[in-house]
Amino acid sequence: MKIAFIVQRYGTEILGGSEYHCRLIAERLAPRHQVEVLTTCARDYISWQNEYPEGTDRIRGVTVRRFACSRTRNLKEFNAYSDWIFENRHTPADELEWLKQQGPWAPGLLEYLERHHQHYDVLIFFTYLYAPTVLGMKIAPAKSLLVPTAHDEPAIGLKIYENVFASAAGIVWNTDSERRMINSKFRLRALVEDVVGCGVELPEAGHSVDDEDTSAAAMVTPQAAREALPAHIEGPANDFRRRHRMHGPFLLYGGRIDPGKGCEELLEYFQNFLHDGGDASLMLMGVKLMPLPDDPRVRFAGLLPDQERLHALQAATVVVVPSPYESLSLLALEAFAVGTPVLANARAEVLVDHCRRSNAGLFYADRYEFSESLKMLLKDAPLREAMGVNGRAYVEKNYGWDVIISKYERMFTRLRGGSGSAAATTTAHSRRDDQSTSRRDDQAASRRDERSTSRRDDQSASGSSSRSSSGREGGRSSNPRFRRGRMS
Repeated sequence: MKIAFIVQRYGTEILGGSEYHCRLIAERLAPRHQVEVLTTCARDYISWQNEYPEGTDRIRGVTVRRFACSRTRNLKEFNAYSDWIFENRHTPADELEWLKQQGPWAPGLLEYLERHHQHYDVLIFFTYLYAPTVLGMKIAPAKSLLVPTAHDEPAIGLKIYENVFASAAGIVWNTDSERRMINSKFRLRALVEDVVGCGVELPEAGHSVDDEDTSAAAMVTPQAAREALPAHIEGPANDFRRRHRMHGPFLLYGGRIDPGKGCEELLEYFQNFLHDGGDASLMLMGVKLMPLPDDPRVRFAGLLPDQERLHALQAATVVVVPSPYESLSLLALEAFAVGTPVLANARAEVLVDHCRRSNAGLFYADRYEFSESLKMLLKDAPLREAMGVNGRAYVEKNYGWDVIISKYERMFTRLRGGSGSAAATTTAHSRRDDQSTSRRDDQAASRRDERSTSRRDDQSASGSSSRSSSGREGGRSSNPRFRRGRMS
């Protein structure tokens, strides 16, 4: 089969979010199918500035076609426009303008898809939010799979997204909670759907250590010896601690270091934990998009290679997931996979669900619960070890790559087997929508004629008329992340 992934950004440098999710799926399907990715030249999701060269590239066995963005995002103007559109009545044209301002706006990508979609058996669109999905889904809906990676935010209330969810022939959900939320908001017509998520690599039990690293890994400093290290922390993980001078218990966060991902609140809660007598360090790895405090207990590791990132997760005492808005959370699943317990934000239903189903994590609703939960995890090594065993079992059962790829393959088979039905269904829906629109137009024209006749007959009638705006009111939020749209 020939499969095209359509996603807003793509690259090995882009870690976390739907882009990372998309890359992992594409790379796993590439040995089985002819896989291509249609994406933009942007690396930075804030400005959508073209940084990658336009044209075709090959990344880890996947053909990547990049198309230039025709405009960059003015964040200040977009924020102001988002504030307005979420709080006022507006027209479909206003929503299209909002979509353009949000970006990425890459007309060449859509033109290519329009000309070549017939060469692909399946189109997989990642993330409901951005223009490549909103406009690209209209081109060949009968063979389009949508991976929404959605959570509840004001943007999802815009009318422009109704057709995105209604037109997809198949929907690949990350979690049951995501599916419930979307079903409560939209009328879905998908012929195939399943809760799939993303695969996570499970390290082999008793991580092997290269001969050249054995002696170094065995050199544990006296400070590190003060903490009773869990059984899974050995070899490269212990070496990570030594290399980064993490000589005691530490809390680890990985991903975008951004207020929208809960990092500002995390730093506040961590300081409260320290003032309350807690004893640990906090390490943050990833892209820094906000200032960090000048505090020796707060460490910034930067962007780490994949293997080093895995070692960091293994070495951590606890992995924290502070984002209040998640559709899956690969960070939590990766922590479970290496046997490290998770401390998660209770405002994210997905994270709470992971913790409850796995028995491998705790969740907090405020700074006090954060502090007490962290103290309990740091103090109780047997508890951490038991949670680590539970986490590995949870990932192996639900998020092993064989499980994930099998679900995708079944969806491809069902989608292609029902492609004729999908096309007929889409055509029928479109015909009914067109007929409904035509009837509404005829009724509106009739009412205008009646009003016109009435005005001619009424000598005192005013010659002026008022124009009403159409559209629906957007949701309102004081959260800056919502005002900006989602920064995925």
